[in-house]
Amino acid sequence: MQAAISALPAGRWLLAVSGGRDSMVLLDAMSRARQHEVAAVATFDHGTGAAARAAVALVEREAERRGLAVVVGEAPAGTPGDEATWRAARLGFLSAWALELDAQVVTGHTRDDQVETVVQRLLRDAGPRGLAAMLATGVRPLLPVGRREVAAYASAHALTCVEDPSNRDLRHQRNRVRLELLPALESAVPGFSDWCWDLGMRAAEWRAELDALADELVRPAAGEPGSSVVIAVEPVRGVTVEGWRILWPALAARAGVVMDRRGIERAARWAPGARRHGTIQLSNGARITFTGTTFVVRGNDAGR
Repeated sequence: MQAAISALPAGRWLLAVSGGRDSMVLLDAMSRARQHEVAAVATFDHGTGAAARAAVALVEREAERRGLAVVVGEAPAGTPGDEATWRAARLGFLSAWALELDAQVVTGHTRDDQVETVVQRLLRDAGPRGLAAMLATGVRPLLPVGRREVAAYASAHALTCVEDPSNRDLRHQRNRVRLELLPALESAVPGFSDWCWDLGMRAAEWRAELDALADELVRPAAGEPGSSVVIAVEPVRGVTVEGWRILWPALAARAGVVMDRRGIERAARWAPGARRHGTIQLSNGARITFTGTTFVVRGNDAGR
């Protein structure tokens, strides 16, 4: 555990702590080894009831006992009780405080969380970019650590935690994967979880190489309003439709554009034979224009 925490580079950290076991281990381990780097502890009440309130109170108490500042967020009344909405509300809260404190968000996700996410992405028929899952983004020092090791640490240090009852609710896909699908697959194919971890690692390496290539191909669009980037045609001349399917999501991401499958397919088929001044629209107001010598990707905040 301490090796995983020590591997984190020096920085200024905002710890995202839910009150569950994994995040309470993160809080304890970081306070022991890297307390001077912790800008604050952030906890969020999803508005799901007594357990959520108890978790927030626990985090406040334990963070303050360790001499750490605490910031608390709360879901607006009437927020729908689904995973996506909760995630968006929590992310907005964490992002705002990270900006305010000039810190990076650190979460307590473990190896098991990564494996579950890879399974979910497989169920969605994700490609390598998606299969990298939690290895692709974010600061997660416990990601190489399994839940058994986390549980052993929590027991050894007598840590108190609060389990959210929603973690047992089979209406949520992650819970079905964790409690039903993964145990069944591991029983039928011993080592399946390790295979998922390795798959995610290979996908993350592939994604890193692709992102490095995208960084080489893209430059800021001088004189363009908002988030816009330019890709010179010459280096990508001869790229096939299959190649563009791979390239476009990484290139568009440099303009803050997230492409859905339909947009990727349209852009991939359009690019090899694009006509001068041709434009295709993407979701959320983003678009790609071919000038004859460059492709210009304009984000949804760029002028029209």
